[in-house]
Amino acid sequence: MAAVEKVEEQLASLRIAKRSAPSEEPAYLLDIDLSRPAQSENGRFVAVSCSNKSIRVYNRETLQFLREYSSHPGILSGVRFAHTCDSAVLSACSDGTVKCWDVRSATQKPVQVFSGYPSNVFISFDISCSDLIVCAGTEKVEQDTFLVFWDARGVTDCASSAKEPLGVYSESHNDDITKICFHPVEPNLVVSGSTDGLVNVFDINKDNEDDALISTCNSDSSVSFIGWSGKDYKQVYCLTHDEGFCWWDTAQLDTEEPITLLRVLDVRDSLCAENQSLRYLVGGWYHEKAEKLFLVGGTSTGNIHLISCGTDGLGLVGTLCGGHSATVRSFCWDPADESLLTGGEDAQLLLWKPGAVERSLTKKASLKIASSVHRRVRVHDSSLKSRKK
Repeated sequence: MAAVEKVEEQLASLRIAKRSAPSEEPAYLLDIDLSRPAQSENGRFVAVSCSNKSIRVYNRETLQFLREYSSHPGILSGVRFAHTCDSAVLSACSDGTVKCWDVRSATQKPVQVFSGYPSNVFISFDISCSDLIVCAGTEKVEQDTFLVFWDARGVTDCASSAKEPLGVYSESHNDDITKICFHPVEPNLVVSGSTDGLVNVFDINKDNEDDALISTCNSDSSVSFIGWSGKDYKQVYCLTHDEGFCWWDTAQLDTEEPITLLRVLDVRDSLCAENQSLRYLVGGWYHEKAEKLFLVGGTSTGNIHLISCGTDGLGLVGTLCGGHSATVRSFCWDPADESLLTGGEDAQLLLWKPGAVERSLTKKASLKIASSVHRRVRVHDSSLKSRKK
């Protein structure tokens, strides 16, 4: 228990250590990922997907801007570094591709393109922890919703070629697939979430989709974020577009025990933070050292709430103030030095460290930018259709 308290104290003591310089073209920062501990001499990289259809790359230590990959034919969804190569970064695109760039190179041409089928519009994706499989989720087109899979071997040495899909899952969701998340240590396990309310866990080593579907959990709402948690990552959780939270234990699937650990219909109602009411949830992460799940939420003025999850409910750990001036849209937790990166609608990328003191003497002026971010998720139909057998 002492370890949890110490970690919660550390989280509450996060302060701004660095902020990126203002960009010439302000954009919402929609997703953030960090390269894994690097073999390269240049240190680690931060990649950010932006509302202006670009990916920006920064130096992890200084937040110095390095390069930008732009001029994409479609909207980008998500950004992920390969696990075994700190220079390969991927993003899904609404043009029906997943593209991979080598961040050491300034060339705008992706080093690898994973092509989907003609009608595919990708809005989510992930790469397995072994870097062997890429999976992307589609928007619903007519009656079709797909999880599309590719063989990703070669991505780590950036072998230039276009790749065709290995195959698809088409039966398990009946609306936009908003999130995909591979298991952190088991490369054959992947969880998907959709506006149909379902959170599905698959074992992709199985021969067909029916056998691959290990469990279907229903959030009864439109899924905005999913992740793995718990010892050996046997738990799955999701956040919903109406700020709900669901948490399940897949280890109980073959037992008589209920698999639901906690369900909160509206996290805003269950948390009141010192006159700073929670307006939205951003996502979550599992803290291995504390063996605890944490959520990130915030206010429209840019304050960030850190929330701890227990089977007995949710609790506010701390509020990070004075950084962002508008809604926070993305974050990435770095376990290496227990720091937090955050990005928002104010176009700022911030690095928070325990007890840090910001070097800059000039406080950043409020920069709420006008952006025509296309909200790619339709409000879900509350009369959820039951899953077809």
